[in-house]
Amino acid sequence: MRLLLPLPGNEAFATRLAAAGCFELGVLEFRRFPDAERYVRIASDPKGRPVDLICSNADEHFLTLAFAADALRDLGATEVTLVAPYLGYMRQDTRFRPGEAVTSRSFARLVSSTVDRLVTVDPHLHRFGRLEDLYAIPCQTLRAAPLIGDWISREVTAPLIIGPDAESEQWAAEIAANAGAPYAVLAKRRYGDREVEIIMPDLTAHAGRQPVLIDDIAASGRTLIAASDELRKQAFSPPTCVVVHAIFAGEAFSQLQATAGRIVSTDTLSHASNAITVAPLIAEALTGAPEQPGRSRLPGGG
Repeated sequence: MRLLLPLPGNEAFATRLAAAGCFELGVLEFRRFPDAERYVRIASDPKGRPVDLICSNADEHFLTLAFAADALRDLGATEVTLVAPYLGYMRQDTRFRPGEAVTSRSFARLVSSTVDRLVTVDPHLHRFGRLEDLYAIPCQTLRAAPLIGDWISREVTAPLIIGPDAESEQWAAEIAANAGAPYAVLAKRRYGDREVEIIMPDLTAHAGRQPVLIDDIAASGRTLIAASDELRKQAFSPPTCVVVHAIFAGEAFSQLQATAGRIVSTDTLSHASNAITVAPLIAEALTGAPEQPGRSRLPGGG
């Protein structure tokens, strides 16, 4: 039986994943010494077993992750997998200004030297076609689009799926097909982390439908907020917003609530908007089901 070990802040998701896959939920002890150095202890027996470290916030807990992975190998684990429902450090994938660190490459080298395999959901790929272009270990990229489409078909009457930019068209089309709905895509110009211009097509042919804005990452929320404002100008009702990764930094969530209708996310990151669980999707991947085909290119979240 697989052993799951959640890193700090990932306990609730690990519990759902253990239940979905009938895995053993183990205990990873961690604390700080008086000088702030990290103490890590594996409190479950990993000998002769594959072990999955569950962590969507590997930035904050990378040393804990590295220490745990080394300890697991020393204690006889057959394989150590990082399950990162949300995989960070994908934005800075090139040097936009002289002297910048290309952190996506650096982080990939660190993770590749730490674990044997990586499983994640909808990484924010932009200049790379697949994770293996960055990571030197086997990677399994899972897609939330079918789950999102199923949720929309159950929860939204007469939906109109709206993608945030031209590059999201294939993704929006797939979700729309699953939901049995039409779709449209916006044009987007980004001028910075928090400045976005949305160009809305004429949607009058879809009058009376409920707009559903979809995005991979909601960080500043500016894309969804700007799109909500533009939809109001075309006399649509406040949109339902569905995102994969709910970051919602600062006041982003409350600002979006002021202009949108229902806001829903998957549970790749713990947030009050979580309504769609990816635990069964990941459980199926861990038990050896074939990887979902296709390039996981999602819209550029905001």
